[in-house]
Amino acid sequence: MSDPINANPTIIDISNLPSRINNDKELDKNKQLINKITSLSLISNENPELIDDSTSEESEEDEEEDPIDEQEIFDLISSISDPEHPLTLAQLAVVNLSDIELKQVGILTEVLIKITPTITHCSLATLIGLGIRVRLERSLPARFRIKILIKEGTHQSENQVNKQLNDKERVAAACENEQLLSVISQMLSTCK
Repeated sequence: MSDPINANPTIIDISNLPSRINNDKELDKNKQLINKITSLSLISNENPELIDDSTSEESEEDEEEDPIDEQEIFDLISSISDPEHPLTLAQLAVVNLSDIELKQVGILTEVLIKITPTITHCSLATLIGLGIRVRLERSLPARFRIKILIKEGTHQSENQVNKQLNDKERVAAACENEQLLSVISQMLSTCK
């Protein structure tokens, strides 16, 4: 006798999902920036000596691109809807922050995401992985290489699913299928 499909998946409360929290340093930096902007708007051309030269150094630093980290990748994929449930992949613990790795390889960044299907014979694991890939390919710069794997021991066909999810030709063919794209669009419609 087989298990009912996703009868009782584990559901994580949204408030317990990992999120980026502003620390005191960031708050202080923001306050300083606001104070400088406010003070600059009050300075007239008649008093150029009031301009603080240290702001030019900080503005150059602020213009540098913030590096994308594991939390940002998680934020991109956590709100994807599960195709069978009215819940997100993060709420169902299909994606977890601890299962995302970034590795710098020359000028490229390799993103490794391990997904955990809700049941060992989940028929939609490939579709979920494809949805994650589409979301990341649309959101990340071209210098990112995405690899999606089924977490070891969590699916009875993990090797086949892994092969499908990381084969460029199979992914391209799947993305040309209008029915699949329609389902993926529904999955991504909840993304923030």
